[in-house]
Amino acid sequence: MTEKQAAHDPIVLRAIAHPTRNRILGELGAAGPLRAADIARELGIPANRASFHLRQLAKYGLIEEDAGAARDRRDRVWRLSGDGELDVNLGAIEAAPGGKAAAGVFRRSAQGWAHHVVDSALAPRPDPDSYRSTSEHSVKLTKDEARELSEALREVVEQWAARTRADAAGGGGPDRRTYLLYSVLQPYPDLPED
Repeated sequence: MTEKQAAHDPIVLRAIAHPTRNRILGELGAAGPLRAADIARELGIPANRASFHLRQLAKYGLIEEDAGAARDRRDRVWRLSGDGELDVNLGAIEAAPGGKAAAGVFRRSAQGWAHHVVDSALAPRPDPDSYRSTSEHSVKLTKDEARELSEALREVVEQWAARTRADAAGGGGPDRRTYLLYSVLQPYPDLPED
């Protein structure tokens, strides 16, 4: 297993808290190296806006140019840095100057995104060209077992990502689209008060 990239800087945390940048990281993870025009098409945004966000992500070391995938010297192709996985340590970030505010922005962004993901998954808008699934499982685990389960699930997802990444880089055909698998593994939360 490769080492996750540490994201313990409040400025980096703000960079990844931005919804468009977070989605760009997701697209690069799903498809592999992409150009700004590819990102713009996938996200439905102007290419100059995609380029701006790509430069911001590169500025903080989250992505890098992939010269080997470029057609010529002017062609800019981007890929995730390292293995693309981030270790976000909110405790370390909060201890840094400006960290509490950055962690607050990150939490609000993550909470808003989580609500959006669940609302979208449960929305009564069946799309015949897509598949949706939600699941909830309760499992008795020790802390070490929970970590092991999380790693096993991550490995299965990464196997699927690697399997489909080559197809996605070539456009993947008209039926291929980016799916989001959002999961949370935690001790069962307290019930909300009535």
